[in-house]
Amino acid sequence: MPERSDIGSAPSAVSLPERANPVVRLSPHGGGPHGTDPLFQEIAAAAGNVPALLALAREAGKRWPQPGSGSTGLLWEFLATVAAIDVAAARVFEPHLDALAILKQAGRDPSRATGSWGVFAAEGQGTRLSAEPHGSGVLLDGAKPWCSLAPVLDHAVITAHTDDGGRAAFAVNLRHPGVTCEEPAWVARGLQEIPSGTVHFDRVPAEPLQGTNWYFSRPGFAWGGMGVAACWIGGAVGLARDYRDSLQAGKSAGREPDQIALAALGELDRVLTSALQHLAHTAERTDRARLPGGQASAWSDALRVRGTCAAAVDRVLSMVGSNRGPGPLAFDGKYAKRMADLALYVRQHHAMRDDAQLGALTLKGDAAW
Repeated sequence: MPERSDIGSAPSAVSLPERANPVVRLSPHGGGPHGTDPLFQEIAAAAGNVPALLALAREAGKRWPQPGSGSTGLLWEFLATVAAIDVAAARVFEPHLDALAILKQAGRDPSRATGSWGVFAAEGQGTRLSAEPHGSGVLLDGAKPWCSLAPVLDHAVITAHTDDGGRAAFAVNLRHPGVTCEEPAWVARGLQEIPSGTVHFDRVPAEPLQGTNWYFSRPGFAWGGMGVAACWIGGAVGLARDYRDSLQAGKSAGREPDQIALAALGELDRVLTSALQHLAHTAERTDRARLPGGQASAWSDALRVRGTCAAAVDRVLSMVGSNRGPGPLAFDGKYAKRMADLALYVRQHHAMRDDAQLGALTLKGDAAW
């Protein structure tokens, strides 16, 4: 029987072209827009190259379905598959596709949106972005934290404080001379190519997207949150594939996995299958109906999906890390990167605070049980 270090020293992954089915399957009909498989190959080849990934994201945005349009499962399947290939690549694709969806939900034609897009809605202590009325338009003034990839993006959907005490969403040109991107003190070992820094706005014109608080009250806010969860679980699938492939490589070399190794693989299958089935079921609910409870039900679904996927990711990180041991973390760059990227990305989940929100909605009766 191989010791843990022997398993860890085996090749961490079969190269993407050798995989029989690299897609993280959610949609029952499978497949996708013509050219899907070549796109995955291109994403794998472009991993780590942000400009190349942004170019691919722009192309994907022209033909990929939007959430709530009848093919939500296909969209989330795509995001999960990108994350299974490379977690950081999903951090490039997901916000661009989400921004296009937000534009459409706001009544804009996303096909007219040029360049690459981000979505900046985070708040941070000591920073504030205000939207000031100016004639028939709006000027943005102040600072916005956690703006991932802002220096290399063309546009963003961004939230700002309004003079009526709320927050609203705006489309903004990040190439405007009044936009200044700080060089972030990004010391993270995960998502190194996706730094998130503060962006300063000096009376920058912006286009309002609906009214105050529309951004947070629309069903698309919940759908976007679940799209992020699809990326999380896709990254976990990539890690589980790394572990499975290491066992297969060991087996091919005459080292049969013992029952502990097989039990770990079985648990990974159980945890991932449950989370993926829940995500697929929720995608069907999203497309099937305008839910009886309205936005509360959509947000309850988002909290359940995000919590379920985050818990699954944490378990996969722990199981794969403890069973593969230190060897691949020290010497397998692709595997070590995936571990670090995913561990940072999933921390966007708000953990018990989200469960508290879900508990309050459940107490109001927004639950099937």
